[in-house]
Amino acid sequence: MSVLAANSQILSREIYQRYQQQQLWNNGSCLFSPKNSRYFGSDWKDRKWKNKIVRSREWRVQALWPDLSRPSAIEMEPINDSDHLDQILARARQLSQPIIIDWMAAWCRKCIYLKPKLEKLAAEFDTKIKFYYVDVNKVPQALVKRGNISKMPTIQLWKDGEMKEEVIGGHKAWLVTEEVRQMIKKFV
Repeated sequence: MSVLAANSQILSREIYQRYQQQQLWNNGSCLFSPKNSRYFGSDWKDRKWKNKIVRSREWRVQALWPDLSRPSAIEMEPINDSDHLDQILARARQLSQPIIIDWMAAWCRKCIYLKPKLEKLAAEFDTKIKFYYVDVNKVPQALVKRGNISKMPTIQLWKDGEMKEEVIGGHKAWLVTEEVRQMIKKFV
């Protein structure tokens, strides 16, 4: 795919300036690095990367668009009470599918920061596992005791109606998401 610009001279000037500076250009949509007065780019076709040399006379900026057929994030569903949790666990047991529950609080900064990262992880495992969250301040304390929650955020994997493993997320969000990813891979 080609990038459409309102003024092609502006686009050419921008590419030329970056070429002159001998920099690698990676802004999330294009990847080029100069090689002997040529641009060397990568092209995505047939689900494989193919290298492509574009001469300076034939400058073309190709966009690497994300796969729009899959969502980039899936909003987690809330759990409101123990009966709702029982229904979710029964449905997961019927499908023989584990679930992830994020126990969080609206006042917890780490919980708030971690939630969108878990929603991206939910999109990654869209068909294999379902993600839910519980705001511990909005649910009965019996539900919080049932989850055996002492710290937040706590991310638990439930399978066959019982909690199998948990990650307590008091550290960096990327470490927590990696731990959750490893936990999911154990049970999926």
